[in-house]
Amino acid sequence: MANRGADENGNLLDVTGIETCYGLSQVLFGLSLAIAPGEMVTLMGRNGMGKTTTIRSIMGLTPARKGSIRFLGEEIRQSPSYRVAQLGIGLVPEGRQIFPNLTTRENLLAAAANRRDVADPWTLKKVCTLFPRLGERLSSMGNLLSGGEQQMLAIGRALMTNPRLLILDEATEGLAPLIRDEIWTCLSRLKADGQAVLVIDKNVDALTEIADRHYMIERGRVVWSGTSAQLTAAPDIQHRYLGI
Repeated sequence: MANRGADENGNLLDVTGIETCYGLSQVLFGLSLAIAPGEMVTLMGRNGMGKTTTIRSIMGLTPARKGSIRFLGEEIRQSPSYRVAQLGIGLVPEGRQIFPNLTTRENLLAAAANRRDVADPWTLKKVCTLFPRLGERLSSMGNLLSGGEQQMLAIGRALMTNPRLLILDEATEGLAPLIRDEIWTCLSRLKADGQAVLVIDKNVDALTEIADRHYMIERGRVVWSGTSAQLTAAPDIQHRYLGI
């Protein structure tokens, strides 16, 4: 699994020196990160430091004006967001953004695609096995689901696209502790199955248990990166960049 779909550097995603602006306001300043096939990587930092903008740049929603974003060896910095999704990046956006007037089943089937002809693709049944709670709510409208169920639905919807890389922006924000644990368990299973994942979240303890590497971002720049063991051993880094 380790080298399948990698570029010449062995990475699935290579972000190099990107600069992104909203009008005249620059948010990212030469930001770089990389994710290998099957790797789980986190992007952490205080609010307003550029984490979501990084995701939006990768997805083509707020294109970076400089730098390089390569996915599967292909330059995608100026690609439209639909093309980025078609290449195999699945996004679970901040705020979930499910379709409120569609049922759980319809939300999942609306995103279903197997463009890479995966031998064992994600299906309605597989998603409901991963999240049994969704299986019980298939006929419920999206706006009647709890916050935790909506997050499960957003993850399931992204998985139904059979992505090579799954990105979660604020994976467990605002969720009850039990639901949070359920999300972490789900991500651990996905990682064990070889799914590459990029996660934005603030729960350092959970992330250091399941993720391979971490990037700390401050004012649009990566200020620290390292493994889970290195982050666990550096409480000063956590305090300095996360305020914990």
